[in-house]
Amino acid sequence: MSLDLKFTYTEKKDTRSGFGDGFLEAGRKNPNVVGLCADLIGSLKMGAFQKEFPERFFQTGIAEANMIGISAGLATGGKIPFAGTFANFATGRVYDQIRQSVAYSNKNVKICASHAGLTLGEDGATHQILEDLGMMKMLPHMTVINPCDYNQTKAATLAIAEYEGPVYLRFGRPSWPIFTPADQKFEIGKAWKMIDGKDVTIFATGHMVWEANVAEAMLREEGISAEVINIHTIKPLDEEAILESVKKTGCAVTAEEHQINGGLGDAVAQTLARNNPAPLEYVGVNDSFGESGTPTALLEKYGLNAANIVKAAKKALKRK
Repeated sequence: MSLDLKFTYTEKKDTRSGFGDGFLEAGRKNPNVVGLCADLIGSLKMGAFQKEFPERFFQTGIAEANMIGISAGLATGGKIPFAGTFANFATGRVYDQIRQSVAYSNKNVKICASHAGLTLGEDGATHQILEDLGMMKMLPHMTVINPCDYNQTKAATLAIAEYEGPVYLRFGRPSWPIFTPADQKFEIGKAWKMIDGKDVTIFATGHMVWEANVAEAMLREEGISAEVINIHTIKPLDEEAILESVKKTGCAVTAEEHQINGGLGDAVAQTLARNNPAPLEYVGVNDSFGESGTPTALLEKYGLNAANIVKAAKKALKRK
């Protein structure tokens, strides 16, 4: 029997393409938008922008630290630089430059990070960064965004072009269900309650929002009413939405394609601990590196899917 999903899809597309299309549109809207890439133009879907605005695009080569330094300089001159590379290079390789040249001085630089998480797939553990959200949300002044599908990534890209200040935008490689509206308004720092429920709250981010949607239908078949909230902005966190939901349901689950340490789960746990302690279960990678494999197989092996969200929800319910 098929599940009665609240959100369905007719097409799959990678979130990096949502970034690429949003980046091109942002460039058409604002001549101050410029692009930089560390030798991954095709992978980051930045080629259309480069073709249309060659004088506003800079290929820095495999020199990510230099790319961030140039971006900071361009921002000082009034430009809005979008610096693109793989997420592991955009954070782990250049953390010092981001901290010193971008975050510290609150530069208007957009760090655009593709191929994040386990769903990078066959490239393996060295490229599947699972610590990036934690690294970036710890930096003062940094806004951290992790959209869930093509449409939301495109909307987020357009939104950060109009936002003043440093941003880390995370997206991915695999084809993924497109299930959010094409005409959505993306509000930085504002959570989106996608499904109303009363028994347990599921806070999800990135690719795991789709899995939360599937988990809600599975729980509903068993008579459990789950509220699903899309936390696309990890920082600033919508604490009001989190507290309002958990006050109603009494328990929660977080789901993220990231280490349990340092990511969405930690952020929600801190919010609840300070304001309204409640049972909280985590769905995420538990203090390990990834490995080579298909995106679906890796999500299943590391417990990042709807079935494990259902298990976590039931565990949280028992703790109420």
